[in-house]
Amino acid sequence: MKASENSISRRDFTKLTATAAGALPFLTFGSTTYTSTVKWNEKPRVHLFSKHLQFLDYNEMAAAAAEMGFDGLDLTVRPKGHVLPERVADDLPKAVDAMKKYGIAPKMMTTAIWDAHDSRNKTVLESAGGLGFSHYRTDWLTYPEGRTIEESQTTFGKQARELEMLNETCGLIGCYQNHAGNHVGAPIWDLPPILNATKNEHVGCQYDIRHAVVEGGTSWELGLRLIKPFIKSIVIKDFKWGKVDGKWKPINTPLGEGMVDFNRYFSLLRAYNIDVPVSLHLEYALGGAEHGNSVITVDKKEVFARMKKDLTFLQQTWQSAE
Repeated sequence: MKASENSISRRDFTKLTATAAGALPFLTFGSTTYTSTVKWNEKPRVHLFSKHLQFLDYNEMAAAAAEMGFDGLDLTVRPKGHVLPERVADDLPKAVDAMKKYGIAPKMMTTAIWDAHDSRNKTVLESAGGLGFSHYRTDWLTYPEGRTIEESQTTFGKQARELEMLNETCGLIGCYQNHAGNHVGAPIWDLPPILNATKNEHVGCQYDIRHAVVEGGTSWELGLRLIKPFIKSIVIKDFKWGKVDGKWKPINTPLGEGMVDFNRYFSLLRAYNIDVPVSLHLEYALGGAEHGNSVITVDKKEVFARMKKDLTFLQQTWQSAE
């Protein structure tokens, strides 16, 4: 799939990174009461967003994630992803076989799925459910002009309920990500009216703290309080505001170098007893790996080192949060 120069040398890799963390208990999905079976002083099982490893084939991807100490992958199963939707029947089993070979069980994936009536979407979800996946990110939505936001929310709520019924038959949980910008869910406050149309079992929110802070500023905690009953998975990444070409914009950073107060955030997750799957994203400059490029312009070992550093920060801060 990829050029031979992208293959992984275990010896070189081991010299670069510290010994991988041992097997850790998986954060389980709970109902809105979030009855936890996980002790907070244990590390979470963190899934690496496979978008950042799309310069590797399935075996190399799985080997790298396991070598760095990740407990899983958030596999891209979407256009321009590791698995293309039109090839899911052939390629998703190959990706899963590679993951299992290196001790990674299939749990999370990222898709472009929202329409429950689309035949290709059904094929993707049925295939994923049959292979053991449990959580996936849905497509994003936008508010069309010519229709009020309230009218759109009613429509989206109906669609979410239809998707939830499909998910239930496949044994999956679809998670809608709050994404900064003119997306549905960007302000957080508009998501509950949509998700309330569901049973809050097989559809919910993939809470992204980076995007929540971009849009919520210092009020992000209020948004978290509102959306917490619907959180089914979370995304971890960081940013800071800065000027780009004379305009203020969010600039992505490694964890701990931006504006997200992870100690406070993890403390709130602990207080709210939110135990859900975790996906780690690295959206800052990584030679194209941040964009999911199939060819990168930096040494792959530098990419791995940054991933390992962010993983370590996440694990340590998670443990120390009070």
